Amino acid sequence: MKNVNIAVLAFSGIVFLNSCGTRKNVETPKVETRVASTPEPVKEEIKEEGINLSYMDTTMRPQDDFFSYVNGNWVKTTQIPSDKASWGSFNALRENVDDASLSILNKILTEKYDEGSEGQKIQNLYASFMDVSKRNADGLNPIKGDLAKIDAIKNVNDLQKYLLEATKLGDNSFYGWRVGADMKDSKMNAVYLGGPDLGLGRDYYQKVSESNTKTLVEYQKYVSQLFGVLGYKNSDTAAKNVVDFEKQLANYLLTLEQNRDANLRYNPKNVSELSGLVKNVNLAKYLKDAGVNTDKVIVGEMKYYQNMDQFITQKNLPLLKDYLKYHVVNGNASNLGESLDNIRFDFYSKYLQGQKEQRAMDKRGLALVNGVLGEAFGKLYVDEYFTAESKQQMEIYIDYILKSFKNHISEMDWMSPETKVKAQEKLSKFTVKIAYPDQWKDYSKLKVEAPAQGATLYSNLQNVSAWQYQKSLEKVGKPVDKTEWGMSPQTVNAYYSGSNNEIVFPAAILQPPFYNPKADAAVNFGGIGAVIGHEISHGFDDSGSRFDGDGNLNNWWTELDRKNFDTKVGQLAAQYNAYEPVKGSFINGKFTSGENIGDLGGVAVAYDALQMYLKDKGNPGL
Repeated sequence: MKNVNIAVLAFSGIVFLNSCGTRKNVETPKVETRVASTPEPVKEEIKEEGINLSYMDTTMRPQDDFFSYVNGNWVKTTQIPSDKASWGSFNALRENVDDASLSILNKILTEKYDEGSEGQKIQNLYASFMDVSKRNADGLNPIKGDLAKIDAIKNVNDLQKYLLEATKLGDNSFYGWRVGADMKDSKMNAVYLGGPDLGLGRDYYQKVSESNTKTLVEYQKYVSQLFGVLGYKNSDTAAKNVVDFEKQLANYLLTLEQNRDANLRYNPKNVSELSGLVKNVNLAKYLKDAGVNTDKVIVGEMKYYQNMDQFITQKNLPLLKDYLKYHVVNGNASNLGESLDNIRFDFYSKYLQGQKEQRAMDKRGLALVNGVLGEAFGKLYVDEYFTAESKQQMEIYIDYILKSFKNHISEMDWMSPETKVKAQEKLSKFTVKIAYPDQWKDYSKLKVEAPAQGATLYSNLQNVSAWQYQKSLEKVGKPVDKTEWGMSPQTVNAYYSGSNNEIVFPAAILQPPFYNPKADAAVNFGGIGAVIGHEISHGFDDSGSRFDGDGNLNNWWTELDRKNFDTKVGQLAAQYNAYEPVKGSFINGKFTSGENIGDLGGVAVAYDALQMYLKDKGNPGL
């Protein structure tokens, strides 16, 4: 492993070009150190006092290997639990939060709730997930109707009718729409046309490497397995054709690096213009029949739509039908019987991520509840585990870090006064959300029934998709609801939204090891302070810096300043390109620029914010 040495931290002073710079859109995963895993899960103890000195390897000189000096003993003594793909401070806290959430869930399961209440919906959804015997008995029965509809497709017109019906239940195999803030008019919602659903990330198809080639071979075996489950006699041939087809589709898509440039994803079109873009598919009719009342759409993948006529053809129909069948079974594999669930786990979790075994059923059920009824459950989590004092202290820390960030902008010697004014203006317009929403999500129209009422996990998830679809329709042409959250309170994470120009910190991350009311300020600024700085920095990284203080995609830089900024980002990307965390695998410095800028900038501004805090409050010393 090549470790990040002290030179990287020194470089952060330069890169605070934006220092100034996690999703899932909803959420970029943190990179955690991976070590050999063992059969038994390991419970990570989170110390309330702050820094755990036993994690350090003081035999190392910090100037030689700072990472090992700080984390050396932790790496040597920590093993990845067998039901995890990675392990670190985020994972450890998530496990603790899940344990706490399970205690709430177990109480919910014993209560008596009114019909249609949120508590009852949580009970019903969880019960339908835990009813494994029913799923095993049903097998493929829940999706046989969809498979029959695909079999009945005789021409491209039939295909469009099927895709319209599938869209309403969340299946966007070739094209689909979503609603979100207009990137150039962030106060209003807009309709976006998206690309296809692929079985793997686009990078696997687009970039030729020994690792990607091996993964595609294993993926093809997995696709063949699913075709075998469907009764295909020529499953290997069908799988090869589908994987080759996905390679073709991926080559029409933006690369991961290009996808970070919002300008490339913003291609507004009048609905009347869509017939000039695609002739074999009537996209205007699709939108109208889907209930989407709009005159304008924003196309994210122009090259893909420009080439759609090449593959949606009568001649291609047998391949298109195989592709649809594969994605129906793949998309539902975890929600049918255990056999399919395990086949999917073996490829996506065991092979791709190195996770040795599935999580316990109760925690998988909890994850489903959090994913569907996150804010309904989040209310209970906040009531049980979050304090008003923590929110007040967070406001203080954020205020200091924003001041630190403002100072860093003022001190940049490569940025012109004109651009500094714009940067400060954007910083002053940041919205901060802490712990939980002021207005909770309304689940009253969501239908979730119990197994005793004849419901299954599949039928409940179909209801969820239909409910989500209707909520999206209701947003079309309406102002953006800026009170909405993209994460539930029990999520151990944080995020920055460019369109809202906001930083958001759910309640669950506001506890040790990131925040601890009993710990010294240095511990909290080094923990949650660095997270705060990281998220603020996203507003000024290679992607977020393209949005102004009102959340609009708008170039507020002088030409020379943008050129200087891009040069510095390129230098940082080149530095990260040289890092080899796993033998033979190097970091993609350009794609990870946002996270790298966020990490370095976050530490830099948090450290300076601590000095300001200690100057105001007094330094207690060691």
